[in-house]
Amino acid sequence: MTKYVLVDTVSQYRLRYVIEVPDDHNDGVFPCSATTWAEDTVTCGEMKEFSQLHLGETIISSRDVSEEEILALCDLDNSYCSMWSDAQKMNTFITPIGYKLD
Repeated sequence: MTKYVLVDTVSQYRLRYVIEVPDDHNDGVFPCSATTWAEDTVTCGEMKEFSQLHLGETIISSRDVSEEEILALCDLDNSYCSMWSDAQKMNTFITPIGYKLD
């Protein structure tokens, strides 16, 4: 009988932003360094991406799961396909034995 293992990971990226800082950044009501201005800009999400580098995935946990658990998790994590048949969900989301990326 086939076994299924659920593997949870975290994928990490190093992102870079180059922030233009005005000359008067230290003259206002809330004076700050150019670095603080730039960091606040990133914190507020008001920046353009300069570059990124994928640092890989780290496995957080893994455990055996049943087909019933897989289908319940599928509906929870991929609600857009909750109306699909069980077979379609399994064929779409499960990595089968011998699978090769194209």
